[in-house]
Amino acid sequence: MIAETPKNKPRFRLHPVALLNSDKLRHSLIGTYEKKGVLKYLIGIVLLGLSIGSLFYTNDLVDKLEEREEREVKLYGEGLRYIVNSPDDENFNVIMSVIQDAVNFYQIPVIYVDENNFPIHRNIKFPQNASLREKERIIEAQLIKMKSEHAPVPVQVGDGKVGYIYYSNSFLLTQLRYYPFVQLSVMLLIGYLAYLAFSAARKAEQNRVWVGLAKETAHQLGTPLSSLMAWVEYFRSDPNIDPSIADEIEKDVVRLEMITTRFSNIGSIPTLKEEPLSEIVTHFITYLQKRVSSKVHFFIHDQLAEGQTALLNKNLFEWVVENICKNAVDAMSGIGELHVTLQAPPQSKEILIDITDTGKGMTKANASKIFNPGFSTKKRGWGLGLTLAKRIIENYHGGKLFVKSSEVGKGTTFRIMLPARVMEEIIQHEA
Repeated sequence: MIAETPKNKPRFRLHPVALLNSDKLRHSLIGTYEKKGVLKYLIGIVLLGLSIGSLFYTNDLVDKLEEREEREVKLYGEGLRYIVNSPDDENFNVIMSVIQDAVNFYQIPVIYVDENNFPIHRNIKFPQNASLREKERIIEAQLIKMKSEHAPVPVQVGDGKVGYIYYSNSFLLTQLRYYPFVQLSVMLLIGYLAYLAFSAARKAEQNRVWVGLAKETAHQLGTPLSSLMAWVEYFRSDPNIDPSIADEIEKDVVRLEMITTRFSNIGSIPTLKEEPLSEIVTHFITYLQKRVSSKVHFFIHDQLAEGQTALLNKNLFEWVVENICKNAVDAMSGIGELHVTLQAPPQSKEILIDITDTGKGMTKANASKIFNPGFSTKKRGWGLGLTLAKRIIENYHGGKLFVKSSEVGKGTTFRIMLPARVMEEIIQHEA
């Protein structure tokens, strides 16, 4: 910053904001986002491992319980065989009670079909007040289901006659079989809700950081701006100084005031106005092309209807276009073509602005990270320009900013999508 006393030689001090312009900051920001990405994948792997482990463990329990139920059904069959073949046994009631209790304990649905094809059921649930015919239909349906689930258990009833026991899995076993999937769904739901909460907290923290940085930057720029304006008046009052010097300095002061306004707008809710988009873009591109390499040729392809407008904050929107265009000029190393296409597809309520360069392009990996704070393919710079541009378009203008396409060695196309309004609609609304 130039010292404010004209008697002294111009002196420069390292401004606090300049301290941010370092590779250390950029690497720190990139490292932070890379760590978050790695942490996200680690959490995903841990959850996947826990889910797989739970599935295997539960399946093992299900298999063991299924084997036990099969043994209980076979025991039930042995009991029936003994009772049929020993009807005079005085322990008949005790034995029957024991084998029925074994089946009832696990609530295993069982249907015994004797040699006369007469079914005897256990643990079959019927609707309340069900008629005999309804019960018969339910038993028939249960038999079909049981035959498809398990092989029947034969029961020798003497004289070469055989009965069969059909059974289904108990309700407990069915619950246990589906439990890991329910558990996995609950874990995924909890994980998703936790991610949303963490993401919301992180975005809120980022917003506070951006707002704080923007306000501090605007505040810090205020002092040197006042000093520079004083210098302009001082130079103009001195007849020995060429007036063109003061004029050029004043242009830079105006430029700095615009930058201060931009940062002030980021630090607060910006005011959006209906603006003629074609006029703004054309005027700014005309201004910008005089301040970059003369070997970069600009082309504007305006396909918008007359009167097409959009809700914009002019200063912030021009900043977005400037950031994208300057990145494009750097990507072309100061030589190439830059095409700006404005269009509004039929039946669409969005305006599309494509900014295409003929630069070196990007890989898919870089294109996915280009909007991350601190990420840059250049050796110098903060890596914050495109991050700010995306936030301005999406947070303040309700639009979208993304890399439409990029091919290494051929160039990159950035697309801005903005909500559109036609002048006729505005007139009708105001009327």
